[in-house]
Amino acid sequence: MATAVSVEDGFSADKLFNQGFSYTYDDVIFLPHYIDFPVESVNLNTKLTRNISLSLPCVSSPMDTVTEASMAVGMASLGGIGIVHYNNSPSEQASMIKSAKSHRIPFCSDLVFKSPSDSILSDSDFSSSPFVLVTESGTSKSKLVGVVSKSVWGNLTDKESRVSDYMVKSPISAPSVLEFEDVVEYMVQKEVDNVTLLQEDGKVVNFVTSEDVERIRGYPKLGLPSLGSDGNYLVGAAMGTREQDKERLEHLVKAGANVIVLDSSQGNSIYQIEMIKYIKRTYPELDVIGGNVVTQYQAQNLIQAGVDGLRVGMGSGSICTTQEVCAVGRGQATAVYKVASVADHSGVPVIADGGISNSGHIVKALTLGASTVMMGGFLAGSNEAPGSYEYKDGRRLKKYRGMGSLEAMTKGSDARYLGDKAKLKIAQGVVGAVADKGSVLKFVPYTMQAVKQGLQDLGASSVQSAHDLLRSRTLRLEVRTGAAQVEGGVHGLVNG
Repeated sequence: MATAVSVEDGFSADKLFNQGFSYTYDDVIFLPHYIDFPVESVNLNTKLTRNISLSLPCVSSPMDTVTEASMAVGMASLGGIGIVHYNNSPSEQASMIKSAKSHRIPFCSDLVFKSPSDSILSDSDFSSSPFVLVTESGTSKSKLVGVVSKSVWGNLTDKESRVSDYMVKSPISAPSVLEFEDVVEYMVQKEVDNVTLLQEDGKVVNFVTSEDVERIRGYPKLGLPSLGSDGNYLVGAAMGTREQDKERLEHLVKAGANVIVLDSSQGNSIYQIEMIKYIKRTYPELDVIGGNVVTQYQAQNLIQAGVDGLRVGMGSGSICTTQEVCAVGRGQATAVYKVASVADHSGVPVIADGGISNSGHIVKALTLGASTVMMGGFLAGSNEAPGSYEYKDGRRLKKYRGMGSLEAMTKGSDARYLGDKAKLKIAQGVVGAVADKGSVLKFVPYTMQAVKQGLQDLGASSVQSAHDLLRSRTLRLEVRTGAAQVEGGVHGLVNG
């Protein structure tokens, strides 16, 4: 009778990450484990902070080319969360948060407003919208009196006419508290192709067309949205650590922000520690995410200060040059593993921030100890990202820039790099463009299905199960050579 042979294959995480090398996601590979459950059984429920749970481990980055109201709505409707950037005035950021939290349906239209006495002289006045909404004052805060479609305006002979002369008066409206399917049913009952969603005070929240309905229904079925105790979408907000940010914090709290992210490229500073203590003292019920950190020492300092979550990553983003410019940082795989190892003892969830360019990177980040992943470039270029599309060499592109780029710093993001008082601005990021990716409502669910399959291959039926398997040394890893990385990707093909 054959006797069982004890085999130790690969390396445990603690052994691999304690050899003096700084590894990123592509450097390491997990060895497959044992599958005894279907992929449909994989549960992606996770923790963003000590007190906030999500049904998807997805967080959109607080960058001004990634997260404003539309992205926050899309991420919350999927079960993740968006963190609204602060490269703006406190009132502008608060307005974005209020806008996102006022929604009940999975998308946020780019609304354009005119007053009845205005004229529409160019199709650029419509921006990316096929309609212009007409209100008494020409803003979202006054009574809706009409709607102008781009097609109707295009057929006008006198483009200088006032919109009141040709708008559709008294358009059909519905309460903004209606869920998506309720809005669809309402449109069917009223036999209309569009409906305006209004708050109780008459403020315009959204505009839904039959084309929107068909588009949303063509996307994968949505899971559980991220909702707060008040029934509204969960929305996060970023802020800095300067004295004037205390005033911004007050705006964010009044706007209903559910979590605050202290946004700094190097979070282990007296400025952030004092701000953490101030927030926890002033708003004890408000969760605070600190960072960015990449070492256990940094993490321990912020945990002792009272953070409810940690953001991990320094110089790992596709548009970040901190490691090259400042000679500090860490490979993202090593950083996530090291910080998560110490944060777990205090029950503080870790957000892996940066370096995510495919579903495999997400699997690696989650398995190495992160509870969520924060994405910038992965979401940039989507319909929900701020900005307009441009065409270059036949490709549809959107601008994507690092918050450490000189372009972003001119709007105020240099505070993130503790350089807002410096006379000389040193860039720690670049400006570029990314290809059109369509809607996050489509490509994020497909990405998450791939993540489920990756966790299944590891024998992990949940994010917590992946953490447990790694820490028990059941899961094994190896480092990939350059040739192994080439072999693991697409190779050997001849383009026709």
